[in-house]
Amino acid sequence: MKRSKINDVMRQAVDFFEEQKFFLPEFAFWKLEDWKSRGEEIKEIIDNQLGWDITDYGSGNFSDFGLIHFTLRNGNFADIPKGAKPYCEKVMIMEEGQVIPMHHHNQKIEDIINRGGGILSIQLYNTTNDNQLAETPVVVFCDGIKNELESGSVVNLKPGDSITIKPEHYHKFWCKEGSGRVLIGEVSSVNDDYRDNVFLKKIERFIEIEEDEEPLYLLYDDYEKFLE
Repeated sequence: MKRSKINDVMRQAVDFFEEQKFFLPEFAFWKLEDWKSRGEEIKEIIDNQLGWDITDYGSGNFSDFGLIHFTLRNGNFADIPKGAKPYCEKVMIMEEGQVIPMHHHNQKIEDIINRGGGILSIQLYNTTNDNQLAETPVVVFCDGIKNELESGSVVNLKPGDSITIKPEHYHKFWCKEGSGRVLIGEVSSVNDDYRDNVFLKKIERFIEIEEDEEPLYLLYDDYEKFLE
């Protein structure tokens, strides 16, 4: 994915955040020189993967398989026994026509919330012991209400609706056709995108970037590359 494309996606994301009156923290807009002027005080941002994350899941086609994330707060598995935060919060933007591939998590339990815009569709399965799709009924809670669904059922979340997804739930999601882009919230246990995602089909979670221009804002996968 070209850096110029990532930069354009970020600009459009900022416009949508403003439209939805969702405000990002100051570090979301730091330039490279701002990052390099900081020291030990930003260690939690770097260690806990806070910030921008834009992916096309290795497809080379962001319009069909893509998602914009911003991780606002997050703990770290290694630090939880020391009393560190055991939770995470993200905000995401999904465009109509995009699909997030089917996946589940080894440890993370998450509430996915439609924060505004269109309708978010989520397809659900249980997992088998060998990480395949089970044919068993899926039990999920939507805003605290228990639902027992057939395997492969689709739940549609309107703005304000939420669903709790557990590690045993395979899920993929997309914007319902004709409803427009969606602002998605995620409140979860600690998130680790490098180690805790299990995809049904082999994909690349993080993108290879063609550096055709300077970064507008750093992705959290950029920190190791650009910061000492």
